[in-house]
Amino acid sequence: MAVADKYFLNTGYRFQRNIIWAIAAVKYSAAKANHELGVLDRDRMEAITKIAKRMMDGEYDDLITVDVFQTGSGTGLNMNVNEVIAKLASEESGIEIHPNNHVNMSQSSNDVIPTTVRLATLHAYTSFRDDIVYFLNVLKRAVRTFEDVVKPGRTHLRDALPVTLSQELGGYLDAFTRDLEYLEKTLEVIKELPLGGTAVGTGFNTHPKYIETVFKYLSEVTGYDVKPAKDRFRAIKLVTDVYQVSNALKAIALDLHRFSQDIRLMFSGPFTGFNEIDIPMDIAGSSMMPGKTNPVTVEATMLATSYIIGLDQANMMCTQLGEFELSMGLPLIGYNLQEMFRILGNALRKMADNVVAKITPNKEYMEKQAMRSPALVTALVPIIGYDKAAEIGKMIVKGKDLVEALKELGYSDEEIKKLLDVKRMTKPGIYVLE
Repeated sequence: MAVADKYFLNTGYRFQRNIIWAIAAVKYSAAKANHELGVLDRDRMEAITKIAKRMMDGEYDDLITVDVFQTGSGTGLNMNVNEVIAKLASEESGIEIHPNNHVNMSQSSNDVIPTTVRLATLHAYTSFRDDIVYFLNVLKRAVRTFEDVVKPGRTHLRDALPVTLSQELGGYLDAFTRDLEYLEKTLEVIKELPLGGTAVGTGFNTHPKYIETVFKYLSEVTGYDVKPAKDRFRAIKLVTDVYQVSNALKAIALDLHRFSQDIRLMFSGPFTGFNEIDIPMDIAGSSMMPGKTNPVTVEATMLATSYIIGLDQANMMCTQLGEFELSMGLPLIGYNLQEMFRILGNALRKMADNVVAKITPNKEYMEKQAMRSPALVTALVPIIGYDKAAEIGKMIVKGKDLVEALKELGYSDEEIKKLLDVKRMTKPGIYVLE
C-alpha cells in the first residue's frame, strides 16, 4: 500500500472490525459463487475462501492499514483487502492468485463498498441492541419504582403542576422505545444490497446467474437475510437509506442528551440547586473542593451525544458526495456509523449502571417543594374561575401562604387538605368537583 500511502491522508484512522468482517464476507461469497458458476477453479476458490473466512474472524485486521480518508468510492479499502487475501492465499496454496483477476472477480469497488457499508451497519447493530435493551430495562425498573414519588413539575424552568418521578422518567422510556423501533425499521431498508452491479450498476462482466448465486452464499455466511437491491443503480450511487440509520442513531442521542440534562438538574445542589435526587459516586468531583461530587457519567454522556450528533452531520454531507453513477462518501459514512453505534452503546450502558440504577429520590423534600408551587391554585379554577385563581397565585409568589389564602376564601382544613392533594393532581380528572 506504499502508493496509497502517498496519495491518501495519513490520519491514523483505520477501518473497524465490522467493516473488515463485512468486506471479507463479500470476498468469500464471490469466490464461492464464481466457482459454482464455473469461472473460478476449485483450488483458487478454496484458497481465497479460507483466507477470507479467517479475515472475517479477525485474524488479519492489522494488515488492513489503508486510511479512512481515501478515494471516495473506497477503492483503497477494496484493493487493500484484495491484495492481502491474494498474497496470503498464494503463499498458503502455492498457486498464483491475483488480487484483481481472482479475488475481485465479478466485482468492482463501486458495488463492493456500498454493500460492505450496509452489511457492517447491520452487524454493528447486533451488539448495540444488547446495550439499548439493557438501558431500557433499567429505566423501566426505575419507572415502576418511583410511581409514588411526587415532585414539582416545571415548564420554562418555572414551577408548574406536580408530577411523579415515574411520569417524568416514563416519558423518556417511551421516547427511547420509539427510537429503537425507528432504528429497526431503517435497518430493514438497508438489507437491499447492490452487490453484482459491478462498476456502474449494469452487472457487466458477471455471469448471468451471479447475483442470485452470490446472495445465496452471502446470506449463509453472514446470517443476515440480505437481498439484491430492487434497483442497483440507486443502491450504488445513493446512500440515503444508510443515512436513515445515522438519523435514527442521532434521534437516540438527542433524547439521551435531553434526558441527561434533566438528570443533571435534578441532581444539582445539594443546597443551591434542585436537590431532588442523589446519585452515589465514588469519584472526586473537584481537584480543589474536597467532598464535592459531580454528575460525571451524565456529563461524559452529554459529550458523547454531542459527538454523535456531529458525526450524523458529517454523514448527511456524505450522502451528497458524488455524481451520476457513484457515491463517493462511502468510506467515511461507513466508519462514522461504526463509531456512532460503539459510542452510543457505551454511553447507554454507563448511564444505566452508574446513573439510572442508582437514582435515590429525596422523596420528602420533593413532595414539600411540590406543595409550595403556585401552580397548585390550578385546582381552584373549576370552582372560582381562572382570574381569581391567578390573583391567588400572584399572592403566593409574593410570599402569602396558599393555605392562608384558601382559609380567607372560607375553606375548612379538611377541604384544603383535599384541594392540595398533590398525588391526586398527577392523575386525570377534576377531583375538586367530585
